[in-house]
Amino acid sequence: CPDAGRFPVRRSAKPMTMILKPWQIAVVVLAGWLHEQQRQIIEFQNDQIEALLQRQGRERTLLTDDQRRVLAVKGKALGRKTLRKLTTIVTSDTILRWHRELVARKWDYSEMRRPVGWPRIG
Repeated sequence: CPDAGRFPVRRSAKPMTMILKPWQIAVVVLAGWLHEQQRQIIEFQNDQIEALLQRQGRERTLLTDDQRRVLAVKGKALGRKTLRKLTTIVTSDTILRWHRELVARKWDYSEMRRPVGWPRIG
């Protein structure tokens, strides 16, 4: 090895041990408990959505533009993989399509276009 003489190797007689302090153990237990609570809430919400979807049947869910906008922004933040794991009222592809359309509408500069034709009188 060409670097054998340049870098001193430090060898300690004592092996390194990892001892958790009581507050670290408390943080780990609290985090585990919170994770379990969140999992139970998500599971409950998924079951609730499934029940509503079964009750609704094949009828199409009509959402307002504001509702679509909220789902699009929050769905994009979650990502496609996570959305596929969740029970949603529309498919993950639909939610992400809404987001693409929302972004496209934002950047199409339609508010800066002038109307075509003669100017209006009065």
